[in-house]
Amino acid sequence: MKTKVRIVSVSVMILLTSVFSSCQKIDAPHQTDAFNNGTSERNMIVVISDMHLGADLAYAECKNNLPSLEKLLMKIKASANVKELVIAGDMLDEWFVPAPVDTYQGKDQADFVQRIATANKGVFDLFNSIIQEQIIKVTYVPGNHDLTVAEASVELILPGINQARDPELGLGTYSPVGYPEIVIEHGHRYNFFCAPDPFSNQEIAPGTILPPGYFFTRIATLHVVQGLPKTGVDIVPVVTQNSSGDESQQMLFEYWKLWSWTLNRFAINNKFDEKIIVTNLDGFNGSFTVNDVLPYQTTPGGLIDVDLYRGIQDNWSQRQAHNRVAVNIPVKQAIAGAATAGELDSQARTQYLLNPNSNARVVIFGHTHVPKLETLDNHLGQKSIYVNTGAWIDHNSLSSTKMEFVVITPQNDEQSSQTLVKLYSFDNEIDTELSMDFLKL
Repeated sequence: MKTKVRIVSVSVMILLTSVFSSCQKIDAPHQTDAFNNGTSERNMIVVISDMHLGADLAYAECKNNLPSLEKLLMKIKASANVKELVIAGDMLDEWFVPAPVDTYQGKDQADFVQRIATANKGVFDLFNSIIQEQIIKVTYVPGNHDLTVAEASVELILPGINQARDPELGLGTYSPVGYPEIVIEHGHRYNFFCAPDPFSNQEIAPGTILPPGYFFTRIATLHVVQGLPKTGVDIVPVVTQNSSGDESQQMLFEYWKLWSWTLNRFAINNKFDEKIIVTNLDGFNGSFTVNDVLPYQTTPGGLIDVDLYRGIQDNWSQRQAHNRVAVNIPVKQAIAGAATAGELDSQARTQYLLNPNSNARVVIFGHTHVPKLETLDNHLGQKSIYVNTGAWIDHNSLSSTKMEFVVITPQNDEQSSQTLVKLYSFDNEIDTELSMDFLKL
């Protein structure tokens, strides 16, 4: 398929937040050596996420930034102070694929990840070199764009990598050895559109865990490769609130409103009844239409229904239990919050810092592509830090900086009594400190 591609920041959270979010205010940046702690000790932990490495660079979100990513990995590899590199999700991208493209090209996931490794050979050569040296530990935590990528598939292209996974596919939470107060995860388990969904669509796609954000991203990627049309050839049919006042129907109406905004904002040059979304992965076979995911109504004020994800507004509590969400998020809040980066930031506080069953003091998420460092108090009144790692996509409209990463330098009573947490940008291939804070663990 030959297309004139204009790459924009359209992974699922970028797309859902681009209208509602503004760039995060950060401290005045200054240049520094991010991977030098001024000692001979190897104790620094680097966290990077949202690289969105694709199998086809014609539409992959990270293409122009690949040389910079390679140079960052070279600096990490050469550092005498880095102890661990943590990849906090969305490394391998199964979602950012134009709707009509068969993601696996009639083959399987193993072939797909091999194509990603080939398309991004310089990056994977460096990852593998670091892993094989066995000096710097490399840890991978799943994200939503690599939600269904199995442990064996990651091991196939990154042999020997440490994988921090929950028992449930598509999720993981990681604390570096010796630092239980530091918690790293991608953050998608708290998002209604992106958290694994093993309850919906089981009659259609047995065993699937794909949430609706997958279909959203496939449609939105098509919007990109079609040249960002301002209007589509079809319109979203109007749905009104169900007159019964039923809570389930009200939540499905809220779900429709988000889909309505999405399809108007990311218009496509196809009719909604065309079978353009080619799946053939994670239990789904064949092709689907936009109408399959869009809630509909036959009479104003009447019953609202949907074909794919029928009942999704009712199974959110089950999804949260399955996905090990510690503190329940009300379904109305979850649906509305899918469109805001700030909702995920607030979940760092809710799920960890304000949760009396958590001892976390440093919480690191990715997912939103909005880099941020924020100092908060936990439920015991102790100083704590939340950081979002930003992203490595070529065009990130939600950030005034580019190619961000986080460095943690744990305290050492002999040399430093404080744990340092720093947020950096690698724009122009220079380590630029954006924000920092410290605390005593």
